[in-house]
Amino acid sequence: MPIKFKLKVQLAMKGMTQKRLAEVTGIRPPTVSAICTGTIKQIPVVAIERICNALGCQPGDIMEFIPNEE
Repeated sequence: MPIKFKLKVQLAMKGMTQKRLAEVTGIRPPTVSAICTGTIKQIPVVAIERICNALGCQPGDIMEFIPNEE
């Protein structure tokens, strides 16, 4: 997958658990978990906004585009 999620790193840096992030943002815990493990298939922009607001970060801090090597 060309998008790599780095949410676990941001959570660790902020000292926040996945459960707490879910509580603060209103995003369902299984969705937060799927983002952390990189198994999520699509993520609404509003969820990215909520996560960035809660963590005080930019979208590029929680995800990275990795181009396919062809």
